[in-house]
Amino acid sequence: MATTEGYLRMRTSTTVLAILLTLAAAAPRLNAQSPHVASQAVLDAAIQHHLDETTAQREAVLRVLDREEVKSVAGRVGIDLTTAATAVAALQGDELAAAATKAGQVEQALAGGQSRVVISTTMIIIALLVIILLVVAID
Repeated sequence: MATTEGYLRMRTSTTVLAILLTLAAAAPRLNAQSPHVASQAVLDAAIQHHLDETTAQREAVLRVLDREEVKSVAGRVGIDLTTAATAVAALQGDELAAAATKAGQVEQALAGGQSRVVISTTMIIIALLVIILLVVAID
């Protein structure tokens, strides 16, 4: 009789352990089926904001490439601005952000009707053009 009691206790313990392990394994799956924290409208707004920001960055770079001062520097260095302007469409992420930052620096340096291009502005323009052309060459 002692053997049967020991067997029943062991079987009960094993069954309880199996049930607990099954519940522990199922808990993460049940939690994964909870609804999303962000609504579809919030996700759509975030995507639209990113697209608007990307478009604004591209427009800033293209606006600088269209300036007469930039065309003059590019002509002296031997860079084709048509290729550079086409390459702006291929820029993404950090590359686009870096080009837009450089474009902002160029616009700021040339603001106020400055007709003379100083060396630092020339270097910024060249750096911008080189970034754009490197992206085209890598693709």
